[in-house]
Amino acid sequence: MADIKSRTSIPSIRERFNNINWALLIIVTILSCVGFTVLYSAASGHFKPWAYAQIIRFIIGFFIMILVAISDMRLWYKYSYFLYGISLILLIAVALMGHVGMGARRWLYIGSFRLQPSEIMKIAIILILARVYAKTKIEQTRKFYHQLLVIVYITLPTILVATQPDLGTGTFIFGVGFFMLWLAGVQVWRFILAGVIGITSMPIMWMFILKGYQKNRILNFLNPERDPQNTGYHITQSKIALGSGGLSGKGFMHGTQAQLNFLPEKHTDFIFTLLGEEFGFIGCLAIISLYFIIILFALFIAIRSQNKFGRLLGGGIACSIFLYVFINTGMVMGVIPVVGIPLPLVSYGGTAMFTTLICIGLLLNVYNFRHVDDVKINNTSN
Repeated sequence: MADIKSRTSIPSIRERFNNINWALLIIVTILSCVGFTVLYSAASGHFKPWAYAQIIRFIIGFFIMILVAISDMRLWYKYSYFLYGISLILLIAVALMGHVGMGARRWLYIGSFRLQPSEIMKIAIILILARVYAKTKIEQTRKFYHQLLVIVYITLPTILVATQPDLGTGTFIFGVGFFMLWLAGVQVWRFILAGVIGITSMPIMWMFILKGYQKNRILNFLNPERDPQNTGYHITQSKIALGSGGLSGKGFMHGTQAQLNFLPEKHTDFIFTLLGEEFGFIGCLAIISLYFIIILFALFIAIRSQNKFGRLLGGGIACSIFLYVFINTGMVMGVIPVVGIPLPLVSYGGTAMFTTLICIGLLLNVYNFRHVDDVKINNTSN
């Protein structure tokens, strides 16, 4: 009985640190090192401007991840509404005074640091939905008024992000939110109904909501050859680079499409293409396998959690990592339209790197608190 009581009590900081899942951290570090290597190649054998900055960000983010992992889960439970509110305010600030780059208003400058609030919202939406449903009984979950409130939580940031415009991240937030509704027990027929409504509203979205370049992306997805020198250039060059990589690739720093600068955005959204050209199908398969292992870790941790908040949090993080990888790889292969979603831990970007590492930290936190029951997690006054 004493052993059971000690396992279900709140673990100390020392216990949390000792119980960190180091196997998961090793995989995360390997993926990040792949990113540094590919960024080094993207800069034609130079650490600057991308690889060096990314290494520094990873080191800082790694320590943040450890701090999140050993923090008290009850604090994340308690302040999830606050974090969501702050993220929403930052998105509104972007709409009012954000920095415009490449035709989109997505960033806020805080000193010399460029912050992308939509990345923070990716964490906040998981936290708030896990918090909402942690205390909600299944009977309440299936009531329409309760679902309507949660849909408002999901729709507000989705609209704010989509109007930046950043349709890719908006779709990402929407997708994670609805996946968590499914995890919480919302009936499947409601998702089918939402899908039917979404499909029937597509003509309205096409005429009144989508920007011109977003329409072009969809048209180029359907027929990349319609404008190969302009709007279809990205996906055409991406397919050429991936195809030329073959089974084992052209070799490190020998990818002609990337090294001769035919491949656009090779250090951010299209970094998977550069990797495929230089390391081939085998290299791509190895990277996807590492992501698959992380997703399995996340699902395993979520299933083993004895508290509902941890189960939903772990499931939401698993979904977010899957969507990151699926959207990015599908985009560069021409399976889905081109949208601005980076490849986690590999693509260049500060806020995206920190967001992913914080998500991993939260996953490790769920692992540390997996034996703690709902009563102790929900009692935030302790």
